[in-house]
Amino acid sequence: MQEKKRTGGKELYEWVQALVGSVLLVVLVFTFVVRLIGVDGHSMVPTLQHGDRLLVLNSLWYDDYQYGDIVVLRKESFMEEPIVKRVIATGGQTVDIDFDEGVVYVDGVALDEDYINDYTYLEEGTEFPLTVPQGSVFVMGDNRNHSSDSRDSRLGTVDNRYVIGKAVFLAFPGAEKGTGEKSFDRIGVIK
Repeated sequence: MQEKKRTGGKELYEWVQALVGSVLLVVLVFTFVVRLIGVDGHSMVPTLQHGDRLLVLNSLWYDDYQYGDIVVLRKESFMEEPIVKRVIATGGQTVDIDFDEGVVYVDGVALDEDYINDYTYLEEGTEFPLTVPQGSVFVMGDNRNHSSDSRDSRLGTVDNRYVIGKAVFLAFPGAEKGTGEKSFDRIGVIK
């Protein structure tokens, strides 16, 4: 009988140890490797919807941002909450926007932006052409005329230190604009 009590106590101890180890591992992964961040607003429509939940690779592990990357950043002098935007240009590249035609140019080449909701007609105070400083990115929302982004002189180019990370996976969909329904077929790798 005494042997059975010891075995039961040992099994309980092992279960508690495994549970604590698992919780600690999850906390470390979600603190230092990835984060789950929600999309607030409609500036990334049609790619992302308000309420989408993104798995974001922490900038400690990824800081080589490229054109097309969807990033989450926080610049408190612009907005207290993190914002989600697409990288349009990186350090050393020159951005120019023809607001009459709605076309964005990087290093003199018009971008082929099949992901945008509408052409870029809205000016927000930044002077163009603009050369992005080294260690910075120029970001824009996909819903160009309903997005506060690097065209706004209060945000401007964003130092990479303000980038929280790169969105890599749509973990949970928000409500589709217009219908209010959640489209679970959008879950997956973000392009």
